[in-house]
Amino acid sequence: MAPPSSSTPAAAFTPYQKFVVGLLAVLQFAVIIDFMLMAPLGVWIMPALTITTGQFGVAVSAYAFSAGISGFVSASFADRFDRKKLLMIFYGGFLLGTLGCGLAPTYELLLAARVFTGVFGGVIGSIVLAIATDLFEISLRGRVMGMIQTAFAASQVLGLPTGVLLVERWNWHGPFLVLAAIGLVGLVVIGAGLKPVDAHLGKPQEHSPLMHLWHTLTEPRHLTPFLTVTLLATGGFMLMPFSTAFLNHNVGIATADLPTIYFCTGLCTIMFGPMIGKAADKIGKLKVFLFGSVVTMSMVLLYTHLGHVPLWVVVLVNVVMFVGIFSRMIPFQALSSQVPEPTRRGAYNAISSSIQQVSGGVASAVAGLIVSTGADGRIEHFADVGYVVVGTTLIGMWLMTRIDRQLRAKP
Repeated sequence: MAPPSSSTPAAAFTPYQKFVVGLLAVLQFAVIIDFMLMAPLGVWIMPALTITTGQFGVAVSAYAFSAGISGFVSASFADRFDRKKLLMIFYGGFLLGTLGCGLAPTYELLLAARVFTGVFGGVIGSIVLAIATDLFEISLRGRVMGMIQTAFAASQVLGLPTGVLLVERWNWHGPFLVLAAIGLVGLVVIGAGLKPVDAHLGKPQEHSPLMHLWHTLTEPRHLTPFLTVTLLATGGFMLMPFSTAFLNHNVGIATADLPTIYFCTGLCTIMFGPMIGKAADKIGKLKVFLFGSVVTMSMVLLYTHLGHVPLWVVVLVNVVMFVGIFSRMIPFQALSSQVPEPTRRGAYNAISSSIQQVSGGVASAVAGLIVSTGADGRIEHFADVGYVVVGTTLIGMWLMTRIDRQLRAKP
């Protein structure tokens, strides 16, 4: 008998579930903001600490690498505790790291604070997904993932402009200090409002944490989703590092107009994210994923071949492209959440998060090898990056079909 992985009647959220969805989305928003703040703050941080672009690049990447390592290590014990307690511990550590970034007077202390923040912040996303999977049935999971993914778009619309405003009002320490202060309120809300998430503890557990990690990593049913998330991360991370320079030098968009593109994209994604999740629950996760893949490939090819066009055309193409990207991520997370057993959800999500972090870094590096900068500043061979993204998207469609088929065959 097939599991309800395709299309199921829409169910309703209880008041407590609405609270949990909102809380998880806010936590994701905070973690994403902390990660994304560093790059735009570079113009203030580098002269303030008297560091080079290379040193600043190390500080930015330190979070991602420490988050990837931490996520992998945490997989060994992620299913051995109440997920609420784990969330509070790692979110508390994340806030301490953020506070450390805001107070760091030297580059060395800032670098240490970024590593510390990544160690704790890199695990929060996997805990959030495990809680969402534990507390919401599959007929609701598309909408839940849609709300959680919307946090990424909200960070573009609300977080980054607010962060820059705080810097201009105070200094580069301001955004981190404000984020830590607001996050402390969130920690209190978690402690007071979130019920224990420990149903998985009543099921048999492996005695050895290392064996639990090993068996989760090598479980044949997990390998296809792990490979799929690798390819999903590849697409976005290959395009993003060079998009700003491409739009400025190749398409002719003024730097003053770039925030308009990201603001409109983020605003539309906030609107479409929940709708995509609802469609995944109603129409079917696989169908929405395949639709999103076709839209993504079409828009990536168009985007990477853009010439001099008006601003509104760039905004339109960017918005539709991100709608396609989110139409892949949301149903993938909802469908793949059915793959692990309850006693392995924490470890599965932690490993998946680590793979996403590492593959994103590799994808950025590969894209750097493909493109080059011309004498006039133009980004050359950007279209080749688009072809690679299309290739990975096609493979991802095939892998997602395999995941759906395996779930349907599962008793």
